[in-house]
Amino acid sequence: MDSFNNPAYSGQAATPQQDRRERPPNRLPWLLLLLLGVIVLAFLPVLLGQIEYARTKKEVQALQESLPELNLKSLSKAFSLVYRKVKPSVVHIDTRRELRAGRNGFAPFFGGRPNSLEEEGEASGCVVDADGYLLTNLHVVENATEITVTLDDGRTVTAEVVGVDPALDLAVLKIDASGLTPITWGDSDKLDVGEMVWAIGDPFGLDQTITAGIVSAKNRRDLGNSPLQEFLQTDVPINPGSSGGPLVDVNGDVVGINSAIFGRTYQGISFAIPSNVAKEVYEKIRANGKVIRGYLGVSLATITPELAGQLKVPAERTNGAVIMAVTGGSPAEKAGLEPGDIIVEWNGRPVNEDRELRLLIARTEIGTKVPVKLYRDGKEMMLDVDVVERPAQLQ
Repeated sequence: MDSFNNPAYSGQAATPQQDRRERPPNRLPWLLLLLLGVIVLAFLPVLLGQIEYARTKKEVQALQESLPELNLKSLSKAFSLVYRKVKPSVVHIDTRRELRAGRNGFAPFFGGRPNSLEEEGEASGCVVDADGYLLTNLHVVENATEITVTLDDGRTVTAEVVGVDPALDLAVLKIDASGLTPITWGDSDKLDVGEMVWAIGDPFGLDQTITAGIVSAKNRRDLGNSPLQEFLQTDVPINPGSSGGPLVDVNGDVVGINSAIFGRTYQGISFAIPSNVAKEVYEKIRANGKVIRGYLGVSLATITPELAGQLKVPAERTNGAVIMAVTGGSPAEKAGLEPGDIIVEWNGRPVNEDRELRLLIARTEIGTKVPVKLYRDGKEMMLDVDVVERPAQLQ
């Protein structure tokens, strides 16, 4: 106990708290954390990339494993078979036209003839009968002085025009050749919007070119110069030289004749004459040398709310074709039809608008007595009309 009073020791012992205050802080853990953060930031993109790559790789592997289940190879093979089925029926058409120019200045003195220039054209067509009948667009062969057809097997033959249909821009040609493969007609009425279709033709002279798309719309009217025209609208690429070629469905059956595009080159909208219409035209031309259409003798307009009110049409009646005028001596006048009558049914088929009625009349067989349901002064009536041949100047 005496040691505590030793005069040689004058200081006091340091407490643990004092020792910690006097010792410098340990920064090593913070430095380690900082270093770890730098490392993470440096390698994070690489790490995330590896994770994304692994995820994508798994997705690709899953897709590759599912591809055999989708059987895309068989689907692709089916598309090729469509082409192989139709290809022998598609022909290339070359035309020559003589374009008249003015007389040259020396003609009166030297007995010269009017200058003339030749215009060459090319398009497509299809064999519709093994006897040598072909179908194409009228604008392809119109005013042609020479028509040459090249077949799928390379043979070149001269063609003659059997008959034309200016209203629908169709022409039937005839060639003298054997071993022809005619197309198989499809039913354009059964074709649904959204179905896949293919076009085969010779755009820009590139023989036997096939392009694909879908049916974008049906019954497109008022696009041409004739009220009798109606088209299938597709997004199949069609370009100059493809006119007259076939539009085919998944069975390789022809559902249309490619006819028109917007503008001079393809812009995503193409038009084809429905096969049911084209087939009817072909059969009529082959049988008669021309297309014979029905005629009623009326001017028509589609019913509107304003007309409905003026003509006392029942409120529930929102469709029909209004007779605006009746031609003297026509079947319509003889049957007793009058301006203001609203035709709502033709030969048992409902009439929704005037364009529809025009087509129904045109396609009615000549000499047919057709029952017509109509409204006059708000009352329903039935009349019978005798359909006659449409005058040539109206074709």
